[in-house]
Amino acid sequence: MAELSIISPSLNSADIITDCIRSVAEQEHVAEHLVIDGHSSDGTTDVIRNLGTDTRVIQEPPEGIYPAVNAGILAARGDVIGILHADDFYASTAVLDQVTTVFEDPTVDACYGDLCYVENTNPSRIVRYWRAGHYQPGRFLNGWMPPHPTFFVRRKIYQQYGLYRTDLGTSADYELMVRFLVKHEIKTVYIPQVLVHMRTGGLSNASWRARIEANRMDRRAWQVNGLNPYPWTTLAKPLRKVGQWWSRP
Repeated sequence: MAELSIISPSLNSADIITDCIRSVAEQEHVAEHLVIDGHSSDGTTDVIRNLGTDTRVIQEPPEGIYPAVNAGILAARGDVIGILHADDFYASTAVLDQVTTVFEDPTVDACYGDLCYVENTNPSRIVRYWRAGHYQPGRFLNGWMPPHPTFFVRRKIYQQYGLYRTDLGTSADYELMVRFLVKHEIKTVYIPQVLVHMRTGGLSNASWRARIEANRMDRRAWQVNGLNPYPWTTLAKPLRKVGQWWSRP
């Protein structure tokens, strides 16, 4: 049975990290949980400690989300690695059990599922539903991508094909999935269930300027891998999300 490690990058997350920590601790399948904290000044580590879980806290310089995630991958002990941000939480206590079942097949390199966006201050209220659907070659060219917080990958794939590129800003997750799924064609499995609840307010959508910069970095994600997207690929990526506002699980 595959051993799981969950990595949570954190910086000044005292107000929101409790749901994240508890959602991992309460899983039916026990997993290693590493919080990579950028020397928070708001008592985040005290909150984690007071919850009384087995969460490991690793202090790293506050250099950004993906340097923290890379540090977590290097420190992880599990065979399979998932990324759960400090403001996200698993949709049920059975999520990691479902993931572990998928990886019982030794030919599977990665898996992913669906995601619900929830209100930042009222996480019980769903505002968007991201139904990922099955992966097929060519879908990335039409703007598709799986929800990154639902993306679980064998550690050996990181060892073979590399970690997150920290020079691509918020597009680092997109680049990694393009590299793994499109360039190297790793075998991935879709779990048709909501795996993660994500609070609204992501950095790449914080403003029009941020969205334009994210689009530029999305295109670069293809270029650094020697791949050529369609002229509309990176424009289609944010447009595919419009329907999430009306869809429901």
